[in-house]
Amino acid sequence: MPRMIRRTPAVQAALAAIAAAAAFALALAAAAPASASATVWLCRPGLVGNPCNPGLSTTVFSTSIKQLAVISPKPVKNPAIDCFYVYPTVSDQPTENANLHIDPVERSIALYQAARYSQYCRVFAPMYRQVTLTALDKTGTESAAAVAIGLADVRAAFKEYLAKYNHGRGFVLIGHSQGSFVLTVLIGKDVDPKPAVRSRLVSAILLGGNVLVKRGSGVGGDFKHVPACRSATQLGCVIAWSTFDAPVPAASLFGRPPSGMAATRSVLCTNPAALGGGSGLIDPIFPSAPFAASVIGGVTGAVGIPRPKVSMVWISVPHAYRATCSSASGANVLEITPVGASPKPNAIPNASWGLHLVDANIALGNLVSIVSTEATAFAKRASGGRKG
Repeated sequence: MPRMIRRTPAVQAALAAIAAAAAFALALAAAAPASASATVWLCRPGLVGNPCNPGLSTTVFSTSIKQLAVISPKPVKNPAIDCFYVYPTVSDQPTENANLHIDPVERSIALYQAARYSQYCRVFAPMYRQVTLTALDKTGTESAAAVAIGLADVRAAFKEYLAKYNHGRGFVLIGHSQGSFVLTVLIGKDVDPKPAVRSRLVSAILLGGNVLVKRGSGVGGDFKHVPACRSATQLGCVIAWSTFDAPVPAASLFGRPPSGMAATRSVLCTNPAALGGGSGLIDPIFPSAPFAASVIGGVTGAVGIPRPKVSMVWISVPHAYRATCSSASGANVLEITPVGASPKPNAIPNASWGLHLVDANIALGNLVSIVSTEATAFAKRASGGRKG
């Protein structure tokens, strides 16, 4: 696949590699196995300086960025479930594949996308030798061999998690962009065809990754047995979307199946504010801390969502946007519109990428609420339906 956009300005060219394109999923499926090193955990219960356990103190703002309240939600003492998170393309190391060293950029992305779930689950996040922004910027694509290295790391980490830490607990799989593509393959190989493992899948939250389903159905594309989530009490299902606030350009990588598959497959969109269908209000949550100095950190402010300086860990703006799953122009995406004085976010690096950079945070409040409800449903099922 050729380079998506020119290197003018330089930041835009690097950003064009963030999602690694729809072809990434095809490369993953074809990739040969690669030997993986021992798991290096970015997040795991008991780690010193765990970026996925920063606390939950939150400043709540109105859509006009008027401070409404300061709250300190309490984490569940003994969560019934775990969350297994795989981060998106963030490494700007100079090699084709990143190494397993924990850089500030991985700590930042874990804070942004995974840490808030610590209210209701134990969070596990492995380092993996992902295809780097540097490599994608140079070539515009990724080799099957390079993709296989990162995939092998994540599969090995998940195997270690199941053997060493899971002990029959339910788990949520969470990914974005490259992380979603990797988890889609992992589910297809290590969860979907294995009833004993699949029975512990609470849900899979796969954002910005073009999860495929049979056209007209919520299942049957990437997964045989894992359907779309249609309620917050449904277990063993998948939540997926890519965010746009404008018509999806014909050249967009998101929302449409690969060439030649449109007749039989479509890209899944599940609205986190209305899993059963229709529209609903979404609740953005972002960390107050700036993103680490990096390619990604240099452009987080360009999205145009205000980030007032506060001392609390989190910034929340409830009901800032209305969301609905749209199929206009043959692209299935989560379409958002501002409510009240909420700003219209900027598409970065251009309209074809939509609001990819905020997929994981634009409705984080809704996602955390869904995970809370799912955790209760899983605990109830595990106890045989007994109350209390």
